[in-house]
Amino acid sequence: MKTFKISATAFLVGSALLLSACGPEQQANTQVQAEQTALTEANAVDFLAQTEKKLEQLGLEANRAEWIYANFITEDTASLAADVNEKLTIEMVNLATAAAKFDQVKLSDVNRRKLDKLKLALTLPAPQDAAKTAEMAKIVAELGGIYGKGKYCKADGNCLSLGDMSTIMASSRNYDEQLEMWQAWREVSKPMRPLYQRLIELTNEGAKELGYADTGAMWRSKYDMPADDFAKELDRVWGQVKPLYEALHCHVRSKLAEQYGADKVPQDKPIPAHLLGNMWAQSWGNIYDLVAPKDADPGYDVTELLAKHNYDEIKMVKGAEGFFTSLGFDPLPESFYQRSLFVKPRDRDVECHASAWDLDAKDDLRIKMCIQRTGEDFSVIHHELGHNFYQRAYKDQSVYFQESANDGFHEAIGDTIALSVTPGYLKQIGLLDKVPDESKDLGLLMKMALDKIAFVPFGLMVDQWRWQVFNGEITPDHYNEAWWQLREKYQGISAPVARTEADFDPGAKYHVPGNVPYTRYFLAHILQFQFHKALCDIAGNEGAVHRCSIYNSKAAGAKLNEMLEMGSSESWQQALQVVTGKPEMDASTMLDYFAPLQAYLDQQNKGKQCGW
Repeated sequence: MKTFKISATAFLVGSALLLSACGPEQQANTQVQAEQTALTEANAVDFLAQTEKKLEQLGLEANRAEWIYANFITEDTASLAADVNEKLTIEMVNLATAAAKFDQVKLSDVNRRKLDKLKLALTLPAPQDAAKTAEMAKIVAELGGIYGKGKYCKADGNCLSLGDMSTIMASSRNYDEQLEMWQAWREVSKPMRPLYQRLIELTNEGAKELGYADTGAMWRSKYDMPADDFAKELDRVWGQVKPLYEALHCHVRSKLAEQYGADKVPQDKPIPAHLLGNMWAQSWGNIYDLVAPKDADPGYDVTELLAKHNYDEIKMVKGAEGFFTSLGFDPLPESFYQRSLFVKPRDRDVECHASAWDLDAKDDLRIKMCIQRTGEDFSVIHHELGHNFYQRAYKDQSVYFQESANDGFHEAIGDTIALSVTPGYLKQIGLLDKVPDESKDLGLLMKMALDKIAFVPFGLMVDQWRWQVFNGEITPDHYNEAWWQLREKYQGISAPVARTEADFDPGAKYHVPGNVPYTRYFLAHILQFQFHKALCDIAGNEGAVHRCSIYNSKAAGAKLNEMLEMGSSESWQQALQVVTGKPEMDASTMLDYFAPLQAYLDQQNKGKQCGW
């Protein structure tokens, strides 16, 4: 998803350019305290009104520059996008600093929420020191450069990109070849370690100056509850999913031992990280062929059905739009079809990664996607339009609240819609003649679990590691050791070869050197099943929840829209309650969805030693 909102300025690296011209530190602090004492709510209201206009203008300018760059990749468009981004970053840094001056002013709840949104837009606050701000900007750029330029050159001179290595790991069933790729990519991240250590020191200093214990506490403060309570809430929800994950882990480990031998995959230890079809062992769908239930083929192929019914790229998009209009949503504006990118152009380079855009925070909605005529992309289109309809639903909110209820909601809504792309839905829209027998659902559930259930502990542990690095529980001389301790604790996965503190394996995952908070992905994986179950109940579904599609349910659509229209104007707990009837996250809906698979896994695991 790509949309301007104040939290979209994800990698801001300064927090006090307004103060960079001040005198001695003590004098600056005294000045700030005096300013805060003199400020009133009327000052805050004026500041917020002026800032709102500025944000709208900056947002449109930045989105247009980024859209042009993503669709016409040249040195010139890259330079223009970078210039606009730099301008936006400097403005946001100044605004966040100004917002912090109202910390001690008594304000209405809505004005306090707007100012907090503005202040928390900073992902990496830097110290109030121009030299340190510059140093931090340089480190961020350097970390991104190391990751982006990473490659593995073999002895014969053949060089492989991360994409090349990932493709090999997805398809290879050769233990040593997969290990070679796994080790090679982790050589790339080694030089990041001293840079990352310094980055943590700098950003923590900046977070403390904004009133937070450390940068991790600042990240957790975005979730409408005390930072420490939020961390406990995540562990509680993980506890609900853990038995299903452990059953899947046990089955997968057994099948991997059949493939590679129990000497390479011991049945009482964590799974070697390089054998799960993914560079980070975060999703396991690429090894479906090794673990699939017998006779699990559902008897149809959506890619073949699309071809049979003459679905081209536009018809696929129109079909997905029809899902939303069946729920009572207004059709997309004609400009959506005029301005979106649906097919990879032959004459230029474009960024093909699927994304949903909202250029003017009103009605200029678009998707950018090099659509393949496949079942997978048909589902992805439904997901992306979920973002677009969310964006349009909250367009009348203040710019401060033009975002999802928390950063997990946007992805969760897109995924919720994709969960309704069921065999029953395919029959309703005329793609499928007959819905397969329920016994054929096991394969579909297994395939989905290898991606969604396998991901959950990884989605949790990345920030568990990072938060402990921020607060000093994990010291620099234990970065790598602690990373693998958490991976073993949560995922039951181990490094396939000995690792030391000369390595920096966290840096092999983009979101660590890229400084992208990761908890949002954990939240999205939990919330999508909660939304799906609640909307299915509203739609009157009486069958198995994994077979439910909310297609054609105006009641489900009205309830969904009620939540989407809120944006982030209320807490995420209140938004969640609108659809589900309760303000707490609950992973039991995920267990209900995968209940047939859980029964199958329990049967398969009988007599086996599970756990690690």
